[in-house]
Amino acid sequence: MSRVGKKPVAIASGVTANIEGQTVKMKGPKGALQFVVHDDVSVQMKDGAITVAPRFETKRARSLYGTARAQIANLVEGVTKGFEKKLEITGVGYRAALQGKNLQLALGYSHDVIYPIPEGITITVPKPTEITIVGNDSQRVGQVAAEIRSYRPPEPYKGKGVKYANEFIFRKEGKKK
Repeated sequence: MSRVGKKPVAIASGVTANIEGQTVKMKGPKGALQFVVHDDVSVQMKDGAITVAPRFETKRARSLYGTARAQIANLVEGVTKGFEKKLEITGVGYRAALQGKNLQLALGYSHDVIYPIPEGITITVPKPTEITIVGNDSQRVGQVAAEIRSYRPPEPYKGKGVKYANEFIFRKEGKKK
């Protein structure tokens, strides 16, 4: 049994939760989000908290209900605090700038990479070598960060490229003469 799934998800003040069938809807100061729970998992609201339990004693149901509980907890955190990812750019001449609704990246290619900023995501560039991605949906914030990082992932010899702020790049030694 999942240790995470057993804990009820407390609904913060200022957040309204609504369960319609298998759809959990949250509304708070940072917007509204929803999540459709798998049919093998039952969702109930009791005493201002949402509890999740497997409907059947199958391996699939047991593995899904911990995930469903974590997703619902992310909804609560998303509509109250939101999520943030920071990226760092390392390399000579590598930089980022905002250009209207696009993020312009100079990453050592013959052309600049233009990344259109999706709806519901806010991107700021405090320094030319730092990018901050903010939004209320954990999955979308992570996906945008991964897409920007994929344009020039960090390489192991000099560490040049786009990396997460907390990421460690394992360095390799160059060839010897």
